[in-house]
Amino acid sequence: MRNRVPGLRRPWRALLSTLQRLAGGKAELVRHVERPWASVTFSGTRHTVSLVFTGAEAVAAGERFITTLPEHEFTIPGQLVADAAVVSVTHAVLPEVRLGVEVDLLLLEEV
Repeated sequence: MRNRVPGLRRPWRALLSTLQRLAGGKAELVRHVERPWASVTFSGTRHTVSLVFTGAEAVAAGERFITTLPEHEFTIPGQLVADAAVVSVTHAVLPEVRLGVEVDLLLLEEV
């Protein structure tokens, strides 16, 4: 469902852009899933993002991404990133060195 309110955008574009900057521009987006989330007092969205870093330089950037993500201070208009966690990491060496990272983020709407 698209947001029909003029001027109001869903946060996924800003989130993915921020993750790409945090990855040093070395990540390939493989998958992004957005799901609505709500509690008694808050509402927002949960995002699962899969990234792949290919090549030695990209893998080094991916390793920095893994250590930096949980403490990163996100700035996404109208949103508070309540949780950002690396949920899985995979390594491959053939046909070339490759690092796969899946992250889960919870964004809450600021009121």
